Amino acid sequence: MHTETTSPGAAAPQAAGHATGHAAGHATGHAAGHATGHAAGHATGQAAGHATQQHPIGLYLKIWALLFVLSAFSYMVDYFHLQGLLRWGLILLFMMLKAGLIVAIFMHMAWERMALICAILLPPGALLVLVGLMASEGGYTHLSRLLFFR
Repeated sequence: MHTETTSPGAAAPQAAGHATGHAAGHATGHAAGHATGHAAGHATGQAAGHATQQHPIGLYLKIWALLFVLSAFSYMVDYFHLQGLLRWGLILLFMMLKAGLIVAIFMHMAWERMALICAILLPPGALLVLVGLMASEGGYTHLSRLLFFR
């Protein structure tokens, strides 16, 4: 709740703004927000009186530290000379975890609507599935050529 100082002639438009309900928010400006209401600004997660959403710096520092730890783990895979499928599985796991954290927190995807998340994440996911299918088909084709065309 906030207080305003207005001239006596401006009391009627301000009262009419409050009578329309709380529907649009503070993001459009204080006077326009009262003329159209408040709820849309609050529904989008915006704090009262601020045009942008603020996230605590502590969250970003924790994610940065977690990214540092995941990077250290991925370097430890090489340090301990892991080989084969375990090596590549761990490298890909750490890579996907780091990429997910970056997209979710630093690109603010965690605070977006589900439709936008699906529009951004589903096409690359579908491409990864198709690449995996092509890789398995390539392996099958290679083995069949080795078997039948000696």
